[in-house]
Amino acid sequence: MSEKIIIKGIEQIDAAAREFLRKKPANPVVALYGEMGAGKTTFTKALCRVLGVVDGVNSPTFTLINEYRTENDDTIYHFDFYRIEKLEEAFDIGFEEFIYSGNLCLIEWPEKIEQILPSDTLRVKISVLEDGSRELSF
Repeated sequence: MSEKIIIKGIEQIDAAAREFLRKKPANPVVALYGEMGAGKTTFTKALCRVLGVVDGVNSPTFTLINEYRTENDDTIYHFDFYRIEKLEEAFDIGFEEFIYSGNLCLIEWPEKIEQILPSDTLRVKISVLEDGSRELSF
């Protein structure tokens, strides 16, 4: 992890999302690591907003996956594996088809499916700093 982005407050989140998109490698699969409340969903919403998603963006905690369309008709897949108990649950929703689709895939709680993530997955750690700001490292 060599890149770092500091987000001092929520008002800077869209600027941080734009900076992240400029700096990130071309990997379409982005795994978001961080403790509960670190801001994984908030950052995902900012990324989708910056990319021009026209739908509402919400965490797919119970459905495991949401599909969003941008104003350019690009597709973004948003996964939340917090509630899964077995790896088979990821296979049951066709996870492999989504991650090898070439579309951007944003994954919350990737720890639960670590063994089936592609080797070129971009791993992003969101940490809460002492002053309440967030640090993205990737």
